[in-house]
Amino acid sequence: MADSAIRRAAGVFAAAVILAGPFDGITPAAAEKVLRIANMGEPETLDPHKTSTTIEANILRNLFEGLMVLDHSGNVAPGVAESFSVSNDGLTYSFRLRDTAKWSNDEPLTAGDFVFSLRRIEDPRTRSQYAEVLYPIKNAQAVNTGKAALTELGVAASDARTVEITLKAPTPYFLQLLTHQSALPVNGKEVTRLGEEWLKPGHMVSNGAYMLDDLKPHSHIRIVKNPNYWDAAKVTIDAVVFDPSEDRAAVLKRYRAGEFDVLRDLPNDQLGWLRQNMPKELHIAPYAGIYYYALNTTKPPFNDKRVRVALSMAINRELLVERITTAGELPAYGFVPDGTANYTARRVPWRTMSQEEREAAAQKLMGEAGYGPNKPLRLQLAYNTSENHKRIAIALAAMWKKINVGIELVNTEVKVHYSNLRIGDFQMGRAGWIADYNDAQSYLFLAQTSTKQQNFSRFSNPEYDRLMDEASLTGDAGKRAALLEQAEEILLDELPVIPIYFYVSKNLVSTKIMGWRDNPLDVEYVRNLSLAD
Repeated sequence: MADSAIRRAAGVFAAAVILAGPFDGITPAAAEKVLRIANMGEPETLDPHKTSTTIEANILRNLFEGLMVLDHSGNVAPGVAESFSVSNDGLTYSFRLRDTAKWSNDEPLTAGDFVFSLRRIEDPRTRSQYAEVLYPIKNAQAVNTGKAALTELGVAASDARTVEITLKAPTPYFLQLLTHQSALPVNGKEVTRLGEEWLKPGHMVSNGAYMLDDLKPHSHIRIVKNPNYWDAAKVTIDAVVFDPSEDRAAVLKRYRAGEFDVLRDLPNDQLGWLRQNMPKELHIAPYAGIYYYALNTTKPPFNDKRVRVALSMAINRELLVERITTAGELPAYGFVPDGTANYTARRVPWRTMSQEEREAAAQKLMGEAGYGPNKPLRLQLAYNTSENHKRIAIALAAMWKKINVGIELVNTEVKVHYSNLRIGDFQMGRAGWIADYNDAQSYLFLAQTSTKQQNFSRFSNPEYDRLMDEASLTGDAGKRAALLEQAEEILLDELPVIPIYFYVSKNLVSTKIMGWRDNPLDVEYVRNLSLAD
């Protein structure tokens, strides 16, 4: 890649073309096909076992491939495993790896690599932000909490090409978990040999359709086609450049100037113009996720339930989605969206009240908590850089002013923001969650005491934890749904989080891209796309 640095320094990722003489009969080389994606944030890391955001997942699913992947519709499909079987009791899954599965350094990908990787994410020394998502694996929680040895994790290699995973209880959605970045394999030999250096260009060994070529913080990440990928012959896009810029309006201008092919989010105040002027490129679709505010329940005033409930009641969600977000989002009066598989979503009991009645009730609760016109409550609201998040925060601050709450806005870039949420350095913070699989547990686990990294509010309720734990061990779908519904009712009574709206995905996709399909998880693998000449 000797010329790539020159191209990048010029800000242009077009390929060099070999120029032939006018009569020598040589055909010019085809131009390199490069997909340019505005990813809307700086990734904290490219280590699959330490990530937590969709910003990172958009990159990682192209660098690495798990046992299972998602198809165009968001359904589970074979990945690096060509086939699998499940025991009659639903506890043991056997995955057969493809004969041609390799790492980008041309070494065979083996079952032992998956044993190493699954042990690594549950190893407490890894300090994974997402270890809990794989707790259905036998002894995973005990291993992750230091109560069992790594070798006791229910993962084994029966031979070089067969991975066996044993669960603690039948888990109908387990295959969906394996499509998540937490279940991606890493090369144990290189990770052990290089330490953190394995994450750098020139050192990273991956097994996906692409491999890491260049990484410049706050500038770009470039990945290039992996010639050793098992299905490399069908990969037509040569390189992908991910830009981390968070200013949606500026990025949109750059898209219109031809600098990007895909925008992974859009400024809400431009949606009307985009619907009128770029309808073929605008993709808005249902999205399995929720936009919410986390409240730090370990500190005043959010250790007082009355304050938490009052803030939630005072929000006019209908007005917010109609005038501020404007993309078809749905007001959220619960934490689990309607349409979630095998589940009847719960909703707050005051949903049927008028907005005037809610505001009156909220003022009364604030008065009981000791706040009012003569003693207003002052709060800091943290959000990650985005004009969309800022507009929402300003709108909510105006609504809360009616119940004598003053808001100071605190803005940081995305990786700093989420780091602050995880360590508890905030009062109230904006967050968003996209389901990892179509199940209520994918939302509700965020409030479990054991969910250390994602439970930003530090909510801890023994009965909630009991219901969630029992649901994780219940094979009967109806009984399991009932347990999860009871848990959501507790969450909506206590409100350590304020649900605001349920997402829609918003992408701008160039008409020269072929193969893009919207799906509820907003997942696209670049290997499935192609670019028109």
